[in-house]
Amino acid sequence: MRGISALVLGSLALAAPAVAQPQAAGQDLIRKGEALVTAGDCVACHTAPGGKPFAGGLYINFPGGIGRLATPNITPDKETGIGTWSDAEFRRAMHEGITKDGSYLYPAFPFPWYTKVSDEDVAAIKAYLFSLEPVSAPRKPAEIAFPFSIRDGLLAWRLAFFTPGRFQPDPKASAQVNRGAYLVEGLGHCGACHNGSKFVGASQWSGYLEGGSIDGWYAPNLSGDDREGLGGWSEDQLFTYLKTGAAPGRAGVVAGPMRQVIEESLSKLSDEDVRAIAVYLKTLPAKPTYTPQQPSAFAQPATAPGADVYVSHCVSCHRQDGKGVPGAIPALAGNGAVLAKGPETVIRVVLGGLSAKGDYAPMPAVGAGMSDADVAAVTNYVRQTFGNEAPPTADAGQVAALRGDTRTMLSGTAACETVADPGLAKALEEVGADAKLKGVKAEDMLPRVSALLPALKAAAPQAAQADLVNGLTASFCRTADRTTIGLAWPVAIGNFASLVYGQLRHPNRAAKE
Repeated sequence: MRGISALVLGSLALAAPAVAQPQAAGQDLIRKGEALVTAGDCVACHTAPGGKPFAGGLYINFPGGIGRLATPNITPDKETGIGTWSDAEFRRAMHEGITKDGSYLYPAFPFPWYTKVSDEDVAAIKAYLFSLEPVSAPRKPAEIAFPFSIRDGLLAWRLAFFTPGRFQPDPKASAQVNRGAYLVEGLGHCGACHNGSKFVGASQWSGYLEGGSIDGWYAPNLSGDDREGLGGWSEDQLFTYLKTGAAPGRAGVVAGPMRQVIEESLSKLSDEDVRAIAVYLKTLPAKPTYTPQQPSAFAQPATAPGADVYVSHCVSCHRQDGKGVPGAIPALAGNGAVLAKGPETVIRVVLGGLSAKGDYAPMPAVGAGMSDADVAAVTNYVRQTFGNEAPPTADAGQVAALRGDTRTMLSGTAACETVADPGLAKALEEVGADAKLKGVKAEDMLPRVSALLPALKAAAPQAAQADLVNGLTASFCRTADRTTIGLAWPVAIGNFASLVYGQLRHPNRAAKE
């Protein structure tokens, strides 16, 4: 479970915890639990790559070289899952971080936030999990360095950092604000990524939602700061962003782990719940995390370090002034990811690219063919020019480390993506996308795409523009011959995705050319 998440049902209680209902409750409780589990994006952490949902096996990395831990099986299998857990044992794990055998859970499981979730909601979550098909999946071994591998040592951490207790509404706040706070602080565990001080699960310490580094990305500042936070966002913009990953009038689109949170969780919430989150976040006071400064080297943008790299790789899309193309190419000027205290997200996007989102074009993985030094230089350049003045702290060593962890289809370092929408997947099959793109050469991309798009749009009339771009790009990824296409693979797939986007935006261009 990552980033902002929330509860789905608009009728879930905000009041004091209720007594847990019996396990053998009816379908209403199970449906409520399913909504809560979906909202918490539990499947993201409790499903290994290629594994069965909720059967565990995904390794979670601890910071500081401590090691990594595989998530457990939370299906009702009696041998390898939670099938023998009582209501009280499940509630104790969620609220206190203590497992069935009495040992302490590592705070990679976000019980410091789940302690705020009501007993009634915890009972519903258990009811849903126990309705799943049992899966036999033994726990993978932990790979944690001594002495952190000794669970009894977690007692000291708990005494220092863990404060148990259910959510308490603010009597001075509205019901909507309290609901948003309950969603953000409880099952959503937003602070797990967005807190500035993240001593492995310390939910109550300083840096509340001020932003910070997390797993090679930089989770943005969610405070009311006008520069690096949400101060300049309207409530409607924030609501739209949380539902879709992009918002009219705001630079940038969702990237990194937050993209998965929006696609698997926030996009499926009721409008009332997402609105409550937006309303609550807009009440947070401004908490800037750095003082804007511009080193003398960046005083003249045309000659600043990284200017030549920007001109070579970025200016054709993002423009000389960094303002991009409204509604098509995100601006770099005033972009929240660019203005963050840390450069991680900018580096990762340069290295891995971005698939299409909303009305925005895909971004090729331009950094795949650049040196680490050049990626660092252009990252610092965009963070220091266009009026941004964010800390220019990226260096080649940081880029090298993040390059090793950046795995995307557009950079050619990850498997081809699958099409999640069954309707679009069926339409791609009906029009023979894979067969028609098989072995395509660079010079044949335009006529092949021009021939495919009308049929695909007719077969999938409800598909969004971004889904069409990403779906055809996935087909191209699966079927193109990387050895004969005539371009380096990241260039080829980036060009293909951009070409599809261009033909969707300007369908008559091919005929004129």
